[in-house]
Amino acid sequence: MDRDECRARLERARQAWEEKLKQALEKMPERKEFKLDSGIELERLYDPFSLGEHDYLERLGYPGEYPFTRGIQPTMYRGRLWTMRQYAGFGTAEETNERFRYLLKQGQTGLSVAFDLPTQIGYDSDHPLARGEVGRVGVAIDSLEDMEILLREIPLDRVSTSMTINSPAAVLLAMYLAVAEKQGVPPEKLNGTIQNDILKEYVARGTYIFPPRESMRLVVDIFEFAGKHVPQWNTISISGYHIREAGSTAVQEVAFTLSNAIAYVEAALQAGLEVDQFGPRLSFFFNAHLNFFEEIAKFRAARRIWARLMKERFGAKNPRSMMLRFHTQTAGCTLTAQQPDVNVVRVAFQALSAVLGGTQSLHTNSRDEALALPSEHAALLALRTQQVIGYEIGVTDTVDPLGGSYFLEALTDRMEQEILAYIQRIDQMGGAVAAIEQGYMQQEIQESAYRYQKEIESGERVVIGVNRFTEAGEQPVELLKVDPAVGERQINRLKEVRRRRDQRRVAETLQQLRKAAQSSDNLMPYILEAVKAYATMGEICGVLREVFGEYRPQVAV
Repeated sequence: MDRDECRARLERARQAWEEKLKQALEKMPERKEFKLDSGIELERLYDPFSLGEHDYLERLGYPGEYPFTRGIQPTMYRGRLWTMRQYAGFGTAEETNERFRYLLKQGQTGLSVAFDLPTQIGYDSDHPLARGEVGRVGVAIDSLEDMEILLREIPLDRVSTSMTINSPAAVLLAMYLAVAEKQGVPPEKLNGTIQNDILKEYVARGTYIFPPRESMRLVVDIFEFAGKHVPQWNTISISGYHIREAGSTAVQEVAFTLSNAIAYVEAALQAGLEVDQFGPRLSFFFNAHLNFFEEIAKFRAARRIWARLMKERFGAKNPRSMMLRFHTQTAGCTLTAQQPDVNVVRVAFQALSAVLGGTQSLHTNSRDEALALPSEHAALLALRTQQVIGYEIGVTDTVDPLGGSYFLEALTDRMEQEILAYIQRIDQMGGAVAAIEQGYMQQEIQESAYRYQKEIESGERVVIGVNRFTEAGEQPVELLKVDPAVGERQINRLKEVRRRRDQRRVAETLQQLRKAAQSSDNLMPYILEAVKAYATMGEICGVLREVFGEYRPQVAV
């Protein structure tokens, strides 16, 4: 049977089915509306007509081959599972180190460090603005001594570490390198990721210090330094996660993230780096939200768009520069304080969407995170969720098991179109930095978040335990409590570090950093020397504050 006959036969079958459908709809009308969180309306049925003229090699290709729609590795999880990287950090370095070693013994395969708010914005624990925040939402790191304690008995040549830090990313990376040196681990054997994504801080999160131009300089300095000295390190994790947590749609999450990525690539090229010099070490960080198929299609569309951007727009030649490698975290914003056990179910499906979407590493949120930092038991159950997906249910036994689904492929194509339309709009505005300065991304996210919340309040969007299937008199949950005295203990250690260190060497390294910041030198070597002298986070960032200034967002009047 030739192609035309095949198509005609399919059309007749479709028409016959539609006639039967009319009768079915008369007996049982459908619900009112079917759409994705991104606003994309869903068809009743997807079939070969949904794909149009679909060139397999152009749109999909084979796993490990351009445009990487079906995954970046030929064997994907048949060869090795994703890195199970549970995000952890609270209180002091000792407490977090204990949690790290516990999770590694339970089968976790990578570390992910959460830092407290003062660390994230470059203040020491004894700064007036740090009061009440030390160790609350992550671990407090003031000096190299804290990092030494945090990583005690953890073999850095065998464990991959991700650090969620942005504005002071250079300082934390320097501390990690200094600890590795003390362990006798050469930098070329280190494997991990520094988030280092400052643009999304201006858009969605707010832990920025310096103005955008100076912040971009630090990002590119890390690209250049790590490319020469820490070749297996991912120099940035360009993050859509926080954009989604702030209220964006799936389409906006990818579009804004890739627009930020374009800005980083352009900044590095302007600084004289070659695209294939830094491109292979760019990585991404996405959110796994509730709409199962939308999330899978999102990951596949993002991979295809990035491959084409790097090849066609930036002229990358190395296939590794075109691979969108990404970490996924399940959606914290979807967790509910009501009926927290239901969060286990939400997280399992979100994690499964990340795996079916081809993630390289994964964090599964704990059931109690809408109430407090994860308890040890809840963190273990979250890890076990990943292990069940990886070892028990069979989804890792073949590559891209949903590939070829009429629905999924049509949805991937549609999301690609919507994402590219946003990217084109941002390009026309002058790029991501200009769009951020004009408040465009922020406004789009705010409007999306408002629509989402209104849908919950009206009952149009069902949230189990919140606006439907609620329960009275729910049982209390045992929560992790951070010792209120953690701040005092951390400040006492900081005072002791300052007392013992060589003050002259500290002053010299900070002065050298100040001069370098006033020049065009790469700042990483100077920050590394200051860290090794036990200069503190606040002192190092304080010098850069003096030279660069601090960012103050413009407030519309």
